[in-house]
Amino acid sequence: MIYEERIYGEKIYLRSVEMSDCNERYLSWLNDPDVNKYLETRHSVQNMNTIRQYVSSEINSSDSYLFAIINRETDEHVGNIRLSCINRFHLTAEVAILIGDKICWGKGFGTEAYILVVGFAFEKLGLYKCTLGVIASNVAGLKVVEKAGFLREGVLKEQTLNYLNQRDDAIRYGIINNSVQKTSE
Repeated sequence: MIYEERIYGEKIYLRSVEMSDCNERYLSWLNDPDVNKYLETRHSVQNMNTIRQYVSSEINSSDSYLFAIINRETDEHVGNIRLSCINRFHLTAEVAILIGDKICWGKGFGTEAYILVVGFAFEKLGLYKCTLGVIASNVAGLKVVEKAGFLREGVLKEQTLNYLNQRDDAIRYGIINNSVQKTSE
């Protein structure tokens, strides 16, 4: 789905990903072994067609928002954050992130993007809970989600193959909107 407004933070803002974002820069992120180390896209070579198909499917989805993460200082697209699997009955959604521009790593962009997208999910969509998964060997990713307020909820033992082609645990996290009632009356 497309969200017409921008969501502003201190260092970044979020806007819906557009087809014009499907460019060589985005493609280079997805094919960079450092960037895709913890992404499912690492299992296949990406090209402009796969990016366009993915972005098109997200734009046309009825249960997903794909946001571009924009550096406010440079106005450059530096990554994406996705709110998906939106369940209107249970009021839940799944979150996933990609900071593609390595210059932006370690600067708080990921933490701020999580906070902004969760705020959108809770305030604009009225969702109760957002969840996500992080591969256990992704130490930086674990720190970022915890700094953004997500709480560790469980471990899926040997759930995935990591970038070294070894079994790795998937750590599940969640964050709850305490302003939404837990049950309907």
